This record gives sequence, C-alpha cells and structure tokens, in this order.
Amino acid sequence: MPEPLRPAELDDHALIFTWPVQWGDQDAFGHVNNVVYFRYMESARIEYFRRANLGTVDNSGVGPILASIKCDFRRQVKYPDELILSASIASIGRTSVKMVHRIYSTKLGAIAAEGDSVLVMFDYQAQKPVVVPDSIRAKIDAFEGRVVSR
Repeated sequence: MPEPLRPAELDDHALIFTWPVQWGDQDAFGHVNNVVYFRYMESARIEYFRRANLGTVDNSGVGPILASIKCDFRRQVKYPDELILSASIASIGRTSVKMVHRIYSTKLGAIAAEGDSVLVMFDYQAQKPVVVPDSIRAKIDAFEGRVVSR
C-alpha cells in the first residue's frame, strides 16, 4: 500500500495508508455503518504492527489483546470514497499500549472519525497480562521516530 499524500490533520501519526470504501460498508441509511469504523481501526492496528515489525503472538505465546476501543463519529462517509487510515501510539504503560486512530475522507477533505484503542500485552497460555517488553518499546519508538511517553 503506497503512502498517500498526508493531510495536515494526520501529520502527527506515524502510519497512514489508503483504504477504499466498499459498497457493502453502507447500511440502510446510505452511509458507512458504525461498526465498519471499528474494522477500519482494526486494519490500521494490524498494518501498524506489520510495518513496525511488532509481530503478533510470539513463540512464548505472548502478544497483544484488545482491551478497549472507542470511536467518535465526525462525518458521514458514503460510497464511493477513498479513506486515509492513520494510527499512532500515544502512550506505553507497564502492560498496555494506547493507540490513536483517525479516519480521513478524501471525498469530504476532512476527518470522518477518530478513536483510540488499548492493547494489553498478554500471555495467552497463562491467561494474564505481562510487561510490555523493551524490544517492543524500542520498535515503537523507532517506527514513531520519537520516544513515546511512558
């Protein structure tokens, strides 16, 4: 996915990429269904992890698990449109990472939605949170091009 032109509203996000609105994303009211925005944010999270080389669940069974997600809807998006999805890590806690998202409509020339999600580093075998490894913190800092607040 090539990196699109970067609208000023996304300047502070480490990851941006384009994403087409699909006809099936719409609901009976003729705009993108609210639940689809959460899928857009999921796609941004996965792409962030891929590009930052963070992986998913490692050989020891440790990886991220979604603890919470929130979305503020700003504008209605309709087909056809091309979105610019963005993501950035806002903070890293002891066992969690807070990611922020923006969904920018190229048709509207504005942010259509903003959200955030909390990902917990999780030991899937022991079924409990674990400390965010220093190696993950370093990869996030490198991808963000800054030291993420801790």
